[in-house]
Amino acid sequence: MFNRAAVAAASTKRWFATAVPAQAPLVVKNNRILASVILSRAPQITRDSTSFEKAYFDYREKLERQQATSFPTEFYFKKGSLAERRWKEEEEARRAAMTDPTTSLSDAVANVEHEMDDAAANLNKVVKSSRITKADQENNTKSLDRALQRTLYLVVHKPGSEQPWQFPQGQIDSTEYLHEAAERQLADDCGKDMDVWFVGRQPISHFKQAPSRKNDELGVKTFFMKARVYAGQVKPNKDVSDYAWLTKEELESKLSPEYYNAVKDSLGDL
Repeated sequence: MFNRAAVAAASTKRWFATAVPAQAPLVVKNNRILASVILSRAPQITRDSTSFEKAYFDYREKLERQQATSFPTEFYFKKGSLAERRWKEEEEARRAAMTDPTTSLSDAVANVEHEMDDAAANLNKVVKSSRITKADQENNTKSLDRALQRTLYLVVHKPGSEQPWQFPQGQIDSTEYLHEAAERQLADDCGKDMDVWFVGRQPISHFKQAPSRKNDELGVKTFFMKARVYAGQVKPNKDVSDYAWLTKEELESKLSPEYYNAVKDSLGDL
């Protein structure tokens, strides 16, 4: 039987498929539309406490100690053992710190550990890794192991572009959504060896540029999508001459002022 609805649907689909050439750049109101990715690596360690925070934490710790019940030492430690001696020395340091507002309980215990002999110091000792990594010392901006207390953002360098340093970005074709174009462009610029999660399908910021040349009738609107990287590393393509993982402050000195001002409120301070 002749199905009018099926014919109409097929005709409509064929019209959409042929009305706009495949892979044609998307132009809206005399502006080329670009999709960009603000790809970030979240902080890996907690930041250092401020002097006020340290004083408050020490106050709370001393207050809790005053209100706590006495600790049954004989129940937990064998008499004459090394663990009992360690506990007694640490407890004596804590009591002294309780009467000295300039000394925190944590510092008092740490000082005791330094004064003990090697055998006692190595018993169940937790060795803390440095918060300053080799990448920090070498100022290696290509490494994700730097600035562990801060959020890092990926920027790439494309010679000849209106924005030499930029977030990974490119044109949207007429068949794509914003998030699809952003994901494709990130893979094109930086490879597919990163485990990336796009936070949503809505842009978090945009940047508008007027036509850069007198004979150019089209401006540019760049929409920024938010994403997080969990593993992997950048493998740039031939169009990307360099890349860097930078903090928010470092981005300000790398990006153009207009470009940075368009995205700065979308970047975290940590």
